[in-house]
Amino acid sequence: MVLERGTLVNNRYRVAEILGQGGMGSVYRAVDENLGVDVALKENLFTTDEYARQFRREAVILASLRHPNLTRVTDHFVIEDQGQYLVMDYIEGEDLRQRMDRVGVLSEDEVVIIGAAICDALSYLHTRIPPIVHRDIKPGNVKITPQGQIFLVDFGLAKIIQTGQSTTTGARAMTPGYSPPEQYGTARTDHRSDIFSLGATLYAALTGAIPEDALARAMDQVKLTTIRRRNPKISRRMAGVIEKSLAVRPDDRYQDAEEFKQALLNVRGITTRRKTGEYVVSPPPEFSEEMIKQGDSGVDVGGENYIPRAEIRSPLPVSSNVTLNESYTPAGRKARRSSVWTTLVLVVITLGVAGWAAGNFFPSWPSRLLSLINPPSDNPLVVVVGDPTSIQTNEISTSTHTPTSTSSPTLEPSPTTTPTSTLEPTPTDLPVQPSATITQMPTPVGGGNGQIAYASDRSGTTQIWLVNVDGSSDPVQVTNMPEGACQPDWSPDGLRLVFISPCNQNEDLYPGAGLFVIHADGSGLTPLPNVPGGDFDPTWSPDGNLIAFTSLRNSGRPRIYVLDLRDNSVTRLSGQYSYDRQPAWSPDGSRIAFVTTQKGPVQIWVMDSDGSNQAIYTRSADSINTHPVWSRDSDLILFNQVEPGGGPPYIVAVSYNDGQYNEFRYQLGPWPVREAQYSPDGLWLVFESWPQGSNHDIYVMSASGAGRTQLTSWERFDFDPAWRPMVQAP
Repeated sequence: MVLERGTLVNNRYRVAEILGQGGMGSVYRAVDENLGVDVALKENLFTTDEYARQFRREAVILASLRHPNLTRVTDHFVIEDQGQYLVMDYIEGEDLRQRMDRVGVLSEDEVVIIGAAICDALSYLHTRIPPIVHRDIKPGNVKITPQGQIFLVDFGLAKIIQTGQSTTTGARAMTPGYSPPEQYGTARTDHRSDIFSLGATLYAALTGAIPEDALARAMDQVKLTTIRRRNPKISRRMAGVIEKSLAVRPDDRYQDAEEFKQALLNVRGITTRRKTGEYVVSPPPEFSEEMIKQGDSGVDVGGENYIPRAEIRSPLPVSSNVTLNESYTPAGRKARRSSVWTTLVLVVITLGVAGWAAGNFFPSWPSRLLSLINPPSDNPLVVVVGDPTSIQTNEISTSTHTPTSTSSPTLEPSPTTTPTSTLEPTPTDLPVQPSATITQMPTPVGGGNGQIAYASDRSGTTQIWLVNVDGSSDPVQVTNMPEGACQPDWSPDGLRLVFISPCNQNEDLYPGAGLFVIHADGSGLTPLPNVPGGDFDPTWSPDGNLIAFTSLRNSGRPRIYVLDLRDNSVTRLSGQYSYDRQPAWSPDGSRIAFVTTQKGPVQIWVMDSDGSNQAIYTRSADSINTHPVWSRDSDLILFNQVEPGGGPPYIVAVSYNDGQYNEFRYQLGPWPVREAQYSPDGLWLVFESWPQGSNHDIYVMSASGAGRTQLTSWERFDFDPAWRPMVQAP
């Protein structure tokens, strides 16, 4: 639950404002009333053993550091039944991602100074006893103060290397482009991993593009695009220094931060040795409230709603040579189509050969995946198979253009094989339609009446709207709630909507919200039974008798409940101490997928409709998995995924084939995707996206990821899309 402004925490820290919010907690600017200074207060609401250890590790690491380019921790405490808190220096200014957004590519001189300052910080960290490796260097973790000072921040994923240690410990961040290949699997990370990540950060600053993914490069799927190809104005000497730091093999990089620093300084002929902390750049413009809201604290709270802007605009397909500011013209799309398909074929062949050679790296090609590769247009998928405890990401790259074709995909469901493990959910062959009473009706695109319900603030407050999928009419407002409305979900007959109010914007939790039902024409508004706390995440059961939802009632922790509409009785499905949310019914109503922090990371679990037989479904290490939805044949569960270090949300689907965990990642280029939902016929997906970094709109694409079509266009926020089911025949 977000702390309100003015809250006094631990009898010392008065909350002034929220700086960032995510699934694991929030970051606040607070005033230390003992000393009268501003501090950054970082909150961790997940108190499971793994998250608690990681949070304590960050506190211990930072508390011992004293360096002009590093933040300090001044306090760490635990509030029983609430969370852990970290108090650290409040670093005012902008981060490097914001500077790149503001000025575009940086000059060589500025990049040299920033690189030298971070190298100083890394030299200090790497020569500590025991040494410390940061493991999450990226533009969002480099801060520049109003005085032009440079700070390396966010040590939530740092690692202390103990003498004789042969394996890594702690969480790993896999930020595509910034993470070295050894950080993806079980290989050892060391100080040279930070050299790679800093090199990738400087590469992005010089070119406006993220380098190709290191794992794909290590597998010879792609090669690094040279800096001068992206920005011909960069000197050969500078390009050579940065590209050496990005070598796939650690032995081929600079072997320590001081060597990297000297190479950078030599590029610009800077021979005068400056003292530590004296490397400064031009300060950012006057700090604004808008900057504060976008996250100036220097810490990353993670979670699906905390989305660094630079990562929104920058993720590229691993084989793409397209820079971030390239215009995607029809001519350019046509010119790239042929080369992209050639690359796709080569990558598929390469992966197959590599899997055969490795024995168990690619143990199987599930029939589901082969059918997904079949559609004639772009196939934006990333496939993760094999050992779920050390997942490796194999990206099948495609062009990043937006096709407009609405031809039906050729996706065919494959027979479902029941996993052999009794700990896993047991997929069963289920009918495509959720109820025998539903009658299919022809529509222009996909199933239902061709309508999408969604939330939008286009009227001044957030309300529920309807839009036709074929664009045949303007959006129609359904609700007019004084305090806003969002999270619509359709009844199975397609005639009514359940939604929540109050709602000002898209949030993780909605304290004080309640459930309401309304007819599709805006009549018959009815509040559902409510108790204090907050009810949200409503989802209608396929038979229309139940509504599952998340509630903060009683404990203040999000837990899942079911409301029986026949007698208004409410049953809790979550355990007493669970932190569960976002329920999703299976098409036959026998099971519910949900998001939970049981066993540590934010994963998707499945339980029977009465709350029994709870079992983990996803095996995505420390990735944050949210917003599950079942495919119409129940073969797959589709969901959002965000890397533990932050970044844009993308969509992933998981299935089990002969007990084997198979994770399919949609690779859509610079397209963040949130809260995707299947059409009633299962052939299409509706989702929220903001490819330009703002202006959240609703889009539709085929279930394989092709044929993206924009449905709404509004300068602010459209979100929470819900596809209307087939309306019952009269």
